[in-house]
Amino acid sequence: MRGGAKAAVIGGMFAALVGGAAYSGYAFVDGLRGGHGPKVLAEPTRTGTPTASEVAAVAKAFFDGWQSGDTRAAARATNDAVGAEEMLVGYRDEAGISGVEITAGTPRDTRVAYQVRAVVTHGGKRARLAYESELHVVRGPASGRALVEWKPSVLHPELLDIGDVLVTGEASKPQVKAVDRDGEALTARTYPSLAPVLDQLREKYGDRTGGTPGIELAVRHASGAPDTPLLTLSKGRPGTLRTTLSARVQRAAERAVLRYPESSVVAVRPSTGEVLALANRRNDGFNAAFQGQLAPGSTMKIVTAATLIENGVVTADDPAPCPDEAVWQGQAFGNIAGLEPDLTATLLTSFQRSCNTAFVRLVDEEPLTDESLTQVARDRFGLGRDNWTTGIASFDGRVPPSTGPDRAAGAIGQGLVQMSPLNMASVTATAMTGTFRQPFLVPRSLDDRRFARAEGLSPDTVTQLRRMMEATARVGTGAGVMAGLGGDIGAKTGSAEVDGQSRSNSWFTGYRDDMAAAAMTQSGGRGGDAAGPIVAEVLRGGPAGG
Repeated sequence: MRGGAKAAVIGGMFAALVGGAAYSGYAFVDGLRGGHGPKVLAEPTRTGTPTASEVAAVAKAFFDGWQSGDTRAAARATNDAVGAEEMLVGYRDEAGISGVEITAGTPRDTRVAYQVRAVVTHGGKRARLAYESELHVVRGPASGRALVEWKPSVLHPELLDIGDVLVTGEASKPQVKAVDRDGEALTARTYPSLAPVLDQLREKYGDRTGGTPGIELAVRHASGAPDTPLLTLSKGRPGTLRTTLSARVQRAAERAVLRYPESSVVAVRPSTGEVLALANRRNDGFNAAFQGQLAPGSTMKIVTAATLIENGVVTADDPAPCPDEAVWQGQAFGNIAGLEPDLTATLLTSFQRSCNTAFVRLVDEEPLTDESLTQVARDRFGLGRDNWTTGIASFDGRVPPSTGPDRAAGAIGQGLVQMSPLNMASVTATAMTGTFRQPFLVPRSLDDRRFARAEGLSPDTVTQLRRMMEATARVGTGAGVMAGLGGDIGAKTGSAEVDGQSRSNSWFTGYRDDMAAAAMTQSGGRGGDAAGPIVAEVLRGGPAGG
């Protein structure tokens, strides 16, 4: 009887509830999702962009859970509770981060910026941690709840990819104290654009310099890339790594690139191949000075002129007319705006004025083939073999055999030709001396690596190239920026048009006594507009001693 009465009561309640649901238009849910307790009416699933109050509320819930160590509560405020909790636990346990204090900024639409202060502890060592990050609030597609969009960077801005984690422990490599050729310390604080270079030097040579690893908080990358150190708890003992850099020239390079966004420069010593300076001003932190792969524009005419001379096509004093237009296999090539035609020009005058059409006309002469430029670039200038061992990652240039219009385009540094400032500084050094000396940043004695080799140029070709580059620096397109530089000087300007850019990339390479430098500024215009002043400032830094 009692069981029947209970069933009757429940059945009656169910009927009443169903009736209520039909009447109100709302669905009933169990607030405890377990089947016991009062039943309540749920609001309709929300849609659209989260409101300001929702953003503030869910951000607060996430921050409160994170600060208090309630990883589950914090994770429930995200749209990936499982992944978020796993990383929050790792943040606390594997990275040893505690005492978290978060200061949130005023929400901007659906984003909240915040500052994090905490303490990192490992093996009795402690260090304070401070950084800034940002979260984004989205609406859960099923629940309609406002939730923190979970991604690793919510926890720390250096966690860029899924699978990246924070760890604290003994560093994977000892730190290195990088010094210049005279023993002066090279730090990222003093020379900001060297930061990625110093990281590479540590990763490659840290265990060769006699140092001992310290304790660090670092990002361990899912990709397998070297750990990114974030905070040092214990320095260990760094080993000393002597580089070929000159602090004096490096300071000039750092100042020079600050003048123009997206700029890179390299300086080398032609008599040895030693890299004296490299600097970048870029938003992405990429070492374009060594690893950039862009068309070098008319600076490539150094290699093209060498190809013409070495193959007996023309000498510096032979005719090389400069018309308004030259047509190569159906494609028309012109000159930079404002360049007057000169049908009586020699190779030297067309070079110093940077006449495209003169060079386009000459690459059709016998005995040149589709591979001639490639062969000279490879065999005389050491380019395109992918075998340079500079001490850090670098690009070795690309001058592939080209047919059709690309053959003519390659002669003026367009088409399929690609270079970095390092490559063009090396080209200039080879043109100056006639000998290819592979650029290097770390002495070969440290790891006994093999340097790349090439045949170099004949003395007669060197004499002619130097005449043409000197004329460019003194009375040609490079004269404006090279004015006032004493000593033995030479230069070549370049601008390279790039699809999608309103302005061309600016290139410039030059030498002064025993220093050669090359620079590139993306969207910088003509060679003398941006890259030229950078190179001139570096050359004014003076030849490095030692």
